[in-house]
Amino acid sequence: MNKGDLVAEVAKVVKSKRVAEDAVSCVFEAITKSLKKGQAVTLVGFGTFGVGKRKARVGRNPQTGAAIKIAAKKVPKFTAGKALKIAVK
Repeated sequence: MNKGDLVAEVAKVVKSKRVAEDAVSCVFEAITKSLKKGQAVTLVGFGTFGVGKRKARVGRNPQTGAAIKIAAKKVPKFTAGKALKIAVK
């Protein structure tokens, strides 16, 4: 399922594709803003979006084999909630 499919599913409930697209975009923007601030987003029964940290490390260029430094960075992560895990079983 992609964003268009998700909008189509929401449109079945709200009866308007434009309203559904705005709602889906708003949810994604709200989650992104919270993660940028370093705050976790918990959707009870679905899961938690959070921010993880990766340490700096040394990697290899696959073409030349030369060592390169990979900087530390923050990455988004998702942990599924209990209800979602049960539904997927």
